[in-house]
Amino acid sequence: MEFDGSMEKKKRFKKKPGSVLQVDALTDEILQGNRSALAKGITLVESNAAHHFREAQSLLQKLLPSSGKSIRIGITGVPGAGKSTFIEAFGVFLCGLGHKVAVLAIDPSSTVSGGSILGDKTRMERLSRQPNAFIRPSPSGGKLGGVHRKTRESMLLCEAAGFDVILIETVGVGQSEVAVREMVDFFMLLVLTGAGDELQGMKKGIMELADAIVVNKADGANEPVAEKTRLEYKRIIHFLQRSTPGWDTKALSCSALTGKGIPEIWTVVRNFRDAVEESGVFGERRKEQIRDWLHTVISDHLHFSFYQNVGVKSLLPKLEKDVLNGEKTAAGAADELFEVFYKR
Repeated sequence: MEFDGSMEKKKRFKKKPGSVLQVDALTDEILQGNRSALAKGITLVESNAAHHFREAQSLLQKLLPSSGKSIRIGITGVPGAGKSTFIEAFGVFLCGLGHKVAVLAIDPSSTVSGGSILGDKTRMERLSRQPNAFIRPSPSGGKLGGVHRKTRESMLLCEAAGFDVILIETVGVGQSEVAVREMVDFFMLLVLTGAGDELQGMKKGIMELADAIVVNKADGANEPVAEKTRLEYKRIIHFLQRSTPGWDTKALSCSALTGKGIPEIWTVVRNFRDAVEESGVFGERRKEQIRDWLHTVISDHLHFSFYQNVGVKSLLPKLEKDVLNGEKTAAGAADELFEVFYKR
């Protein structure tokens, strides 16, 4: 179904929340690749409103059979590495090859309003004009240093809409890299030149998450230095634990400004997919992603149910005061709250 201005179709699409017809109409639009409908669907699954939950789950269930056909790429980087500039150049290149590219850019949430800064749409003007591209900045909600808890559902919706390359940009702080690594197929770390000083402060664990380490800004007078840095990373990689069984992490360089090295990065991603699909690692990793998604949903649901419990909401302020005054231990207060919760 497409929007053609007919009153009948408009009425179908604007049925009140919870309506089966509303979910069916939204499902049809997303499957046809309607980007406006995709944005509405993601807004629905991101909603924390209780009355949106069933509708969102119904939508996801209908779209699930059409998902899973993309390559999911996580991208993180050191401060100043040019993640957004790289993602735009990479995305424009992929669109030129005929791919449909979805970018889920995890923005830091405002500590005051809880909203998103939403800077990526303004930073990726060229990519946002591509008809085969979809950019969705999402507030992090303060979870895991910037990974939004609904990113998995957003990926499924994008895949159902026909996007075959999903790029997830992390905030690049705290545990966000680990969380993104657990939900993507290929993980890329962007770095800058000057490996000697930079490696002193870079966590070994972050490098061991990467399937490729890319030295960005390899252009102009910086190009020879970038090549030297790439070779340094190539040497170091051999001493690190592999991120993906059967795959040797690659050290690459590129210039998001000129586009040099971008095609080679895509070739590496394609080679990676071929290698891990043949070995069976790709399928196993996808199963692990689904298992992790299940447990994340369970945790979120328990958290929401606990704090929405009438007894818990009533007792919590008093127990908080008792703990702050030193009259109760935190563990003791938690036990009392769970007793109330289990008696509901």
